[in-house]
Amino acid sequence: MAAHYLDFERPIAELEAKIEELSKLSDQAGGANSFETEIDALRDRATRMRREAYANLGGWQKVQVARHPERPHCVDYIAGLIDDFVELRGDRKYGDDQAIVGGLGRFRGAPVVVMGNERGHDTVTRIKHNFGAARPEGYRKAVRLMDMADQFGLPVITFVDTAGAYPGIGAEERGQGEAIARSIERCLTLGQPMVATITGEGGSGGALAIAAANKVLMLEHAIYSVAEPGASASIVFRDNDRAAFMAEAMKITAQDLIGFSIIDRIIEEPAGGAHADPKTVIASVGDAIEAELQGMEGLTPDALREQRAARFYAIGRVGMA
Repeated sequence: MAAHYLDFERPIAELEAKIEELSKLSDQAGGANSFETEIDALRDRATRMRREAYANLGGWQKVQVARHPERPHCVDYIAGLIDDFVELRGDRKYGDDQAIVGGLGRFRGAPVVVMGNERGHDTVTRIKHNFGAARPEGYRKAVRLMDMADQFGLPVITFVDTAGAYPGIGAEERGQGEAIARSIERCLTLGQPMVATITGEGGSGGALAIAAANKVLMLEHAIYSVAEPGASASIVFRDNDRAAFMAEAMKITAQDLIGFSIIDRIIEEPAGGAHADPKTVIASVGDAIEAELQGMEGLTPDALREQRAARFYAIGRVGMA
């Protein structure tokens, strides 16, 4: 499968195409006229170019990285971090929405409830998971899982990656806004530790519905916004082509948001983004979640609710002077 290059990666793509061509020539020559020295030099140059490019990403470039099709998704984090995972389906009211995947499992030996937005990796799975855009039954499933966490005293871990909730007529008829509000409310009233991680794109209430946690973590090149940049440009300017401008103006990157106290921790990504080394990123996310859960050990349900409330009341009051 051919590598997927973003617009700003075109110089790297051209260099890696040349490396591949020289590698084939070297193989055909049988080592007699080896190009290994030149190939090694080009590989070093490509690595350096990728490192420099990802160290200086703008807001729109981070949007592209956050949406990269090869970026690890919720099911990848569950597979890499959760042992004995048992998926629980349905909201016990209408149906099952696979845009949100969740269930029970063990995180580094401790039982937890885990859930997240799943976008899918190919055409079949993207349709199955509705590109991560949840309907009301998805958020009601999330509430059901949080009720279970409270009942059995289990921490809640969520992985957020969605452009927003599904805006279709059927979803609105079944109470999309109410379902999102109930899910946010359930996050805030949860008597157990809750850690949310923005792994890709966190868009609007569709993301906040499972991200109103005690601690909100964010990958280095993820984004988190009140509305995705294209929609924001359409609302403000009636011009979707100004999405890149909005991506910069809205301050939606991890580096912006930690200064506003909207998130609590930035998790570093390797050069080239999370899709360049998924195993390393998944392990880093696990380490960060473990550290945050350990920091909340011993807190009573009331203390957890108070900490969560104080955290959200502080947004807009600190770090924005």
